[in-house]
Amino acid sequence: MTALATRDVTDADVRAALSGVLDPELDEPITDLGFVRSVEVDGGDVTVHLRLPTSFCSPNFAYLMASDSKDALTGLAGVGRVVVELDDHHDSDLINRGLAADAGYRGTFGHEAEKDLEELRATFRRKAHTAAMERCLTALLRADSTLAEDGLGSVRLRDLPAGRERDALLSRRSALGLPDAPDAPVLVDHEGRPPVAGDTAMFLRRARSTRISIDGNAHFCRGLLRTRYEGSGADQAPRPDGAEPADHHLLLPLTPLTSGTAVADATPKES
Repeated sequence: MTALATRDVTDADVRAALSGVLDPELDEPITDLGFVRSVEVDGGDVTVHLRLPTSFCSPNFAYLMASDSKDALTGLAGVGRVVVELDDHHDSDLINRGLAADAGYRGTFGHEAEKDLEELRATFRRKAHTAAMERCLTALLRADSTLAEDGLGSVRLRDLPAGRERDALLSRRSALGLPDAPDAPVLVDHEGRPPVAGDTAMFLRRARSTRISIDGNAHFCRGLLRTRYEGSGADQAPRPDGAEPADHHLLLPLTPLTSGTAVADATPKES
């Protein structure tokens, strides 16, 4: 029997795998954020370099993204040796040594690894669900002027219009093990509990503060990356949530003073 030929791994394959790796705090793929600095494919061997907005980004976040990237690529069909390295971070050497040795988070950071990464993942999964829920419900409020905040407790998944925001919410609910049946209530916390009576509006406002924090951080980090690495904005995908990235700012033009007349005109005259 002739063995089936295997397809060579491509740059596109690698980037597609990395698109499933999320920044835990921003809840966005590292590919959309522009965190993938370079990809090199040599047969089945893959080398990826990552970059972050600052040299002092949280080490546990940095390790989590780098480790998840290596795991995503190691599981890719046709891949042999995988090297993932984090560039220009104050813990780059430590993180890169740990990744190369498959030492794990605690093996990499030792006594500095106070909390397990799974606890960190769980925290940000809860926040991601809260933000996705708020986006869906706020969109409903904007689309239907007869719908009041205190009536959102009656909204069910079937009431949400199909689209990106609904898909995102279903994905975040799935990650937490929340029900996705059409009659499941939308306004629930990470354990599936609805707000207590009379607390619906405040429940939504707390969710909104979480979403605004995520959107603001995402916009800020995107801008920092563009400032730190010239041309990195071309590697960032447009962000539909919150403020859009802006490589060009529309500022009021400054008119130079080109003549003595302009100065004279600006000088107060005696009466």
